[in-house]
Amino acid sequence: MLKSHELLGFMSPALANDILSFIFESDKPAYKAALAAVAEAKHVRPVFLERQPRDARHASMLTALTKPQLDPAAAAFIRAWLVKKHATMLVDFLNALAIPHENGVVEDLPGAVEDDKLKAAIEVLLGKYPHEVVAVYLNAFNDMNAANWPNLKTALESDTRLQLGNL
Repeated sequence: MLKSHELLGFMSPALANDILSFIFESDKPAYKAALAAVAEAKHVRPVFLERQPRDARHASMLTALTKPQLDPAAAAFIRAWLVKKHATMLVDFLNALAIPHENGVVEDLPGAVEDDKLKAAIEVLLGKYPHEVVAVYLNAFNDMNAANWPNLKTALESDTRLQLGNL
């Protein structure tokens, strides 16, 4: 299972930059929180990073967010991107599994799901969305939720369509 900082490291640079740009443009609090975490890790003030050209700042932020100590910041960053940009994918996945939710957000996940339902839900996502985005979502879902489903872990490890770096 990949942690959030590993997800940012293994995904394509294009997707990582897309996530950062999306958060910059649409979720200023999440962006500022990530910027502050990176600044603290680099032992600089946030204003030092803010004064850098955006391309250089984003490259520096992405490099820092791939470090294990910044996993909580990377997780919040990825979660914000998924919930705000890819809510329909989250909804499609949870609907396919017949899990009650509110706009893709679940209060209480079941401890397990049936293999057939999970496989069908994964196929729904892979049929509608870019494979790399699906891979990031399913890895993040498995890592960030208390209910770690062994069959989802197996699918992430065995299905090449869900393995970052192969996409």
